[in-house]
Amino acid sequence: MKLKVFIIFCLSTFSVFAQLPEGFVYVKEVIPDLDVELRYHSSNNFVGKPVEGYHADKLILSQKAAEALKKVNDELQMQNLCLKVFDGYRPQRAVNHFINWARQPGDTLTKQIFYPHIKKRYLFKQHYIATRSGHSKGSTVDLTIIDGNTGELLDMGSPFDFFGPVSWYNNQDITEEQQANRKLLHDVMLNHGFRGYSKEWWHFTLRHEPFPNTYFDFPVE
Repeated sequence: MKLKVFIIFCLSTFSVFAQLPEGFVYVKEVIPDLDVELRYHSSNNFVGKPVEGYHADKLILSQKAAEALKKVNDELQMQNLCLKVFDGYRPQRAVNHFINWARQPGDTLTKQIFYPHIKKRYLFKQHYIATRSGHSKGSTVDLTIIDGNTGELLDMGSPFDFFGPVSWYNNQDITEEQQANRKLLHDVMLNHGFRGYSKEWWHFTLRHEPFPNTYFDFPVE
């Protein structure tokens, strides 16, 4: 009986991971204690509802990106800090959902939270919404740092996915503490092979990513 149960468990586990393309992993298998909150799996995002393609709160990345991210988290833990990840691999169907949302001018439910100073019709022009996303290549992450004791977010000067200059990495209209927190995140990510994006303090892409020209569309599940 024990052998039978073990075989069933192995087959079940294999079936889950067999859904991922070669070179991709569930990041919790690499970093079991990583704090993950996929915002697009919930309604806590600029669309205001779960986004197409996010069927589970499971972070997926390329194997190389996940291994590099573990080194980042390990270094932060030496300072009693940890990573918190808001997004990783993003299917193209989710990007299409963003595009369709942006083309509906009457849907401004989340405007006051995520883009209070920008008219929705300008989100494409100002590059907050695009038809392609580096996330779909599997080696880009959106993340922040939390206190290892309390789990509280370090103050970065703006929320994740806030559309506006205050979210730009080098924005000077934030406090010295907020600037220092951004620099801490930026430097530790840079140390382990990621590069940042100047207009989103939370956005990082692995240098020499394994799938630089491929936009994937398998669902997160």
